[in-house]
Amino acid sequence: MKIKEIYDFVVEKGMEKDPRKREEIEELLNREKKKFEEMKEKEKESYDQEKLSNPYSDTRILCGDPEAEVKRIMVGVDIEVGEVLLADRLAEKGRPVDLIMTHHPEGKALSRLHDVMHMQEDILARYGVPINVAEGIMSSRISEVKRGLMPINHNRAIDAAKILDIAIMSAHTVADNQVTAFLQDLFDKEEPRTLDDILKLLKDIPEYTEASKHGAGPDIFIGNKERRAGKVLVDMTGGTGGSEKAYARLSQAGVGTIVGMHISEKNRKQAEKHHINVVIAGHIASDSIGMNLLLDDLEQKGIEVIPCSGIIRNNRR
Repeated sequence: MKIKEIYDFVVEKGMEKDPRKREEIEELLNREKKKFEEMKEKEKESYDQEKLSNPYSDTRILCGDPEAEVKRIMVGVDIEVGEVLLADRLAEKGRPVDLIMTHHPEGKALSRLHDVMHMQEDILARYGVPINVAEGIMSSRISEVKRGLMPINHNRAIDAAKILDIAIMSAHTVADNQVTAFLQDLFDKEEPRTLDDILKLLKDIPEYTEASKHGAGPDIFIGNKERRAGKVLVDMTGGTGGSEKAYARLSQAGVGTIVGMHISEKNRKQAEKHHINVVIAGHIASDSIGMNLLLDDLEQKGIEVIPCSGIIRNNRR
């Protein structure tokens, strides 16, 4: 496969598992196209035209020739300069890496991470929060994340890859959509009665089983094993953690338990205040599931995968 084909493939898979309806995504892309058409030529020069066909600002080809053929990829939860050097070392040892795929975004995919957070508004609306309230709740949080991203040196790993002539792409929300849909389908099917039932379901999943061996497996952050789960919401996509203001509204909408990758302390306090149980499945293991669900298909297409930087590889094929 070519790099561009891999990129298009993961974007399509991301849209297939997006919590929003396909027509909502198409409407978003159409609005972006209209916005682009109305821009002045000078504005178009700095516009990221990938936004016209890819609704995920944190999934991008970051460097390398999109038409280059790929036989072997190195995949990590985080790719920094050290991992780029590792790829170069593998080439010296006779295993050249044609593409590095990072889950957490770098470069322009990191600087624009906040853009993808608008999908959280639609997720809140899906669970019973009025869309106008959801947009109001998320507005200040999105601005906060944008401000926090501005001082970061986004291109360190990308610059190292360019010097060593190694291609890099990111696959963030496209993978988070996979694990979110995977777990939500599981809980909707099994209908766990208690938080203990949720833990048992999670710990039967190979990535969480392995993470538990290293002290990073699923755990209850709010509630106890006997507490009844109620309506379960899997909160694992949409860029990064949402607003602490959402928990009051989710409680009113009937959500009993949130299953997430991680949670900030201020968000945990708000969930506790509004009597929402919280089960944290684990960040890196959850990211691994999302990436594995993409990597399984790529391996089926003949791509060799070298996992690194936290990926707990498990092939469901």
